[in-house]
Amino acid sequence: MNIHGYSYEELEELAEKIRRKILETVSRTGGHLSSTLGAVDLIVAMHYVFDVSKDPFLFDVSHQAYAHKLLTDRWDRFDTLRQWGGIAGYTNPEESPYDYYKAGHSSTSISLAVGAAKAIRLRGEEGERIPVALIGDGSMSAGMVYEALNELGDRKYPVVIILNDNEMSIARPIGAISRYLSKGMAGSFYQKFKKKTESLLEHLPEGASYLAKRFEESFRLITPGILFEELGIDYIGPVDGHDIPSLVETFRLARSLNKPVIVHAQTVKGKGYRIAEGPMEHWHGVGPFDIETGEPLAAPSPKKSATKIFSETLMELADADSRIVGVTAAMPGGTGLGPLIEKYPERFWDVAIAEQHAVTSMGPLAKEGFKPFCAIYSTFLQRGYDQVIHDIALMNVGVVFAIDRAGIVGEDGETHQGAFDISYLRPIPNLTLMAPFNETSFRKALRFAAHFPTPLALRYPRGAFMADDFDVPDYETGRAHLLREGEEVLFVGYGNGVGRALATRAELAGSGIEPGVLDLRFVKPLDKMMLRTLVGTYRRWFVFSDGARMGGVASAIGEYFDAEGIEGVELVSFEYDDRFIPHGKTPVVEEHLGLRPHQLARKVREACGREN
Repeated sequence: MNIHGYSYEELEELAEKIRRKILETVSRTGGHLSSTLGAVDLIVAMHYVFDVSKDPFLFDVSHQAYAHKLLTDRWDRFDTLRQWGGIAGYTNPEESPYDYYKAGHSSTSISLAVGAAKAIRLRGEEGERIPVALIGDGSMSAGMVYEALNELGDRKYPVVIILNDNEMSIARPIGAISRYLSKGMAGSFYQKFKKKTESLLEHLPEGASYLAKRFEESFRLITPGILFEELGIDYIGPVDGHDIPSLVETFRLARSLNKPVIVHAQTVKGKGYRIAEGPMEHWHGVGPFDIETGEPLAAPSPKKSATKIFSETLMELADADSRIVGVTAAMPGGTGLGPLIEKYPERFWDVAIAEQHAVTSMGPLAKEGFKPFCAIYSTFLQRGYDQVIHDIALMNVGVVFAIDRAGIVGEDGETHQGAFDISYLRPIPNLTLMAPFNETSFRKALRFAAHFPTPLALRYPRGAFMADDFDVPDYETGRAHLLREGEEVLFVGYGNGVGRALATRAELAGSGIEPGVLDLRFVKPLDKMMLRTLVGTYRRWFVFSDGARMGGVASAIGEYFDAEGIEGVELVSFEYDDRFIPHGKTPVVEEHLGLRPHQLARKVREACGREN
């Protein structure tokens, strides 16, 4: 959509039309709402001033980029948002050439902008193209941002960074002086004043230069942009992130400077939808809801979510044991730590988007005799991988990694699927890996973890466990549990894979195949004694685990068989293929991957020669 010839009035009308489209669509499909509504005016102004066909547009996390999608050839397909085969909830170059880069994790945009600026300079296109990065204030808490800003301030590549401050987290401490000065700082006067001051300083004698320099530093000290200015990056703002004419003027100025510039824009989350306006975590990501009331349309699940079980059980443990502490990286609601942070603010912490810090900071607590739980999504633990190795496992301290969203997570898609944690954690020395499969087993696993002396990771799914609840024995390190006996065929389940194995076994009723079902419980260490014993009874093994096949559970069992010279067992893995898993409702994605119980039962019958 070419909007370069629009009047300001037409741009404002377009912004309102985009908001209505987003609201109507997300209320049906679910998705990210408050952040993307708040960014509409910024994105409209970006598209008006910059040329998306040439300038790299980089959206941090990119959950707020719905307006960008609507402005770039996807208006008619937008009702397929986050559905199987439809529009992704994040930027994706495979979906549109106007999406410069894939994104789904935070704090990458400025690094990407620096890389794009380097390429533009090497191609001799500086002045013709300029990277534009839109980043939220929450993403500014991650260290990667400052690594990028540090180089950008030194190299001086022309880059425009738009800081979408929807919490007023930078400006609020400055107060009235900031609001007064920002009116001048957002225009050409302040930029010209600063440039002339710098020029004057170069020609003044030493004494006068010192006084003028002190004046310039004092002036900057009372502006909210001092941090960026000290890093060598020009600062403009704060500006009203919903005043399109002011945004257009400011973006034009930023582009004309031909150097790194950060534009600080203040916005309101949920802008245009009164129910969602303001800093409310609930409206960040939503399922389908009634626009008039804001109430969710889907009936609550009759089964308790794994996250809820974790939250309740950890609260019980924390109530009884003051040694138990915990941390999350900007996801207190998503991980279930919110109630614990509220009740025990000195023992449970949200450290913002800083997964590396979250992991490392728990090490000394464990060393000092506390029992830390690091509650984190599988996809986000990837961001703290070196810290798991270097700061926890190497020290062999008793941190528990409570890995939420392990397995397929649905509509968030390939950047968020929890497919890799088994594979990337299994090679780490000193780290024990375990997984429960229903409510009772999870509660017992958490109680076991609370007293485990060395690093331990336990994984669990988004939503409810597949398996119904029933009692199981307490956990013992490295001990598996045979849930069902059978003949010839063994289903080996790990975590939520146990529920899938039980459901597949039910699909086989009447087929003449009576598989045993093993709850592996631990993939590291394996219960080698149990596995060796079962080899004598079961010669065809099928592995059920919601993780990548490569380096996964079947791989661990196969490695053990090879090391021990165990032969004669046919080992089949029902884990994820070597690919990124696309977005869509979880049952639809599983159907596509051939992992629904009826599909797996058919594969088992075929393997056993019982297809009829």
